[in-house]
Amino acid sequence: MIAAGAESAGRPAPEERMNKVVLKAQDLDGYLTDGDRAMIERMDGLYRKAMLSFSILSAARGDGERKKEESNLIALYNEMGGLMQEICKAEPRIQVYSFETAPEHHGEASRLIAKLRDIDTQRQEFVYYTQRAYELLFGLAFGGAKSENKNYLIPRTPVTMPVQNYAVHKIPNIDDRIDNTVMCVMLRGALLPSMIVSKEIQEFSSKGYVTPFALFKIKRDDTKNESTMEYVLDLDRSYFRPEELDGKDLVFADPMNATGGSLVTVVKYILDLGVKPRSVKFLTIISALKGALRAVRAVDNMTVYTLWMDPALNEMAYIMPGLGDAGDRINGRDLDDTPRDMIQLIADYGAGIASLYRAQIRTIEETVLRR
Repeated sequence: MIAAGAESAGRPAPEERMNKVVLKAQDLDGYLTDGDRAMIERMDGLYRKAMLSFSILSAARGDGERKKEESNLIALYNEMGGLMQEICKAEPRIQVYSFETAPEHHGEASRLIAKLRDIDTQRQEFVYYTQRAYELLFGLAFGGAKSENKNYLIPRTPVTMPVQNYAVHKIPNIDDRIDNTVMCVMLRGALLPSMIVSKEIQEFSSKGYVTPFALFKIKRDDTKNESTMEYVLDLDRSYFRPEELDGKDLVFADPMNATGGSLVTVVKYILDLGVKPRSVKFLTIISALKGALRAVRAVDNMTVYTLWMDPALNEMAYIMPGLGDAGDRINGRDLDDTPRDMIQLIADYGAGIASLYRAQIRTIEETVLRR
């Protein structure tokens, strides 16, 4: 198989193995420009200084020493934030919430990320903050607040005296931005975020549009390090029809974008099948700088929308400072010998979530069962 754009650029193409598609880390790095590499190296240098500060803080004795090092750390993070803002200003296809919204909204995003990062935030609370994060991301990606056209919702209320009561509510008219969308799910941590975004689309659609779903079974090989990582798309356990993706606005929602590898593997594969999407949106709570740059460099009509950008990756390709494995924190861990399929994951969410996202779950079930 030849990935779209790989042959003409002289880059290695993903390979096929036993009905699996594999993309390697060096393939991803081939998309980065010299300027990208210089910026990433500069950011890595700043983060190495931050890690030294972490060590000093961990061993600090007394309030004076701690406060002094906290001031150093704040200055480093401000410098890294300024550099990320400079990079994103030059690449409009990377949209970071705090770089694109008014300052009065930044505190809400910062508090959400702090709660998601916190090691003491338990699973149900983590799911709650994930939902809030995607509500903010939906506004950033689909721009409802900027829409001058309006739709009207007229719900019937429970008040029936002296007559049946109705209310009139004005909402942004963004039908043209959402009624062509398909949710593309990169299991498994992406399942619930994708359902949340699909629900938001349904709520903002004047017709109650429920997105079709395309389901991709992809994972990275965590026995490898960042420079040798492989991303494996299992076609036997993926559920999608290429003709239903052609000409559509493809939306991916994954809580973390570390390297961009899973996303690029999926998109390059469907492009190679002849699919020509109208646009590709990637909604992520936290994106590493390197992963965001790889994604937009690899796919021409890709836009990355992220609530927060983190500066660096460790040797095992995990985001730093990051928040751990978001999939495990949302879904709990799988046993190695009995990994759950997507229907079992939905069942494990329980009656409350299943009821809330009933239209989305029905669509996912139809996608799996009709194959």
